[in-house]
Amino acid sequence: MASDHDHAHHHHSHAPADFGRAFALGTALNLAFVVIEGGAGLWTDSVALLADAGHNLSDVLGLLVAWAGAELAKRPASKRFTYGYRGSSILAALANAVLLLVAVGGIAWEAVQRFAAPPSIDAVPVMAVAAVGIVVNLGTALLFARGRKGDINIRGAFLHMAADAAVSAGVVIGAGLILITGAGWIDPAISLVIVVVVLWSTWGLLRESLVMVLQAVPARIDVDSVRSALGALPGVARVHDLHIWPMSTTEAALTAHLVMPAGHPGDAFLRDLQHRLAHDFEIDHITVQIELGEGAECRLHGDHAHD
Repeated sequence: MASDHDHAHHHHSHAPADFGRAFALGTALNLAFVVIEGGAGLWTDSVALLADAGHNLSDVLGLLVAWAGAELAKRPASKRFTYGYRGSSILAALANAVLLLVAVGGIAWEAVQRFAAPPSIDAVPVMAVAAVGIVVNLGTALLFARGRKGDINIRGAFLHMAADAAVSAGVVIGAGLILITGAGWIDPAISLVIVVVVLWSTWGLLRESLVMVLQAVPARIDVDSVRSALGALPGVARVHDLHIWPMSTTEAALTAHLVMPAGHPGDAFLRDLQHRLAHDFEIDHITVQIELGEGAECRLHGDHAHD
């Protein structure tokens, strides 16, 4: 049996963008708003504002979790963590999804209680503070808007802040309608509508981060297309033991065995393969084993081999 192992790294344009300044600014803005809202709640004796200040404090935690994941993903590999800490961005996205679910659960619980006993609301100061919340939360969400489609960790931060902007908008609308109509049920009704919207957005984040934790093929990559592309390469008789998994929320890795009876095709073949997988499929790190015959298949995988 003859075989060769070759691997390569390729840094493509979809590599993680640096959102360090966005995280720093967003965290500072939200901490300042928590202080302002908490102070307003104490001044007006508004339990609603104090509760929302506590909720916004959890948003600061969400930003810090996403920030930590993004920063850890930049750390270099070590003897223990041979891929570095890239996977921390996946864990951060999952944590943010869970935090969002906990937050909307709290909002839903409070809304149900308010239906039973609608509280007396001092509408004007509540509207004023919530309006500031819209500006702060929407402004922070926009800091992450450009990265939300290519990185689910950044999407988690974006959804967290966009959800809060929606909550603040709901508070403004609800307080305004209560001021006009005096109907106390409006506030919890709007809260429940917001809960449904946030749950719908969060479910996708939770599902995608969970499958990434389980090392499923990233959604953007069609594994059949990759297999076909490898099988169509000059000299390749068969492809087996093909594995593709996420290294981080933006990077993917691949290992594959290529059966090439004519022998190793040389470094030019590997460089071209590296470029093609990076350009066509956004796969950053590849490890390829060249085998001369069918008998060279990896026996360690047994029945679990992905042929």
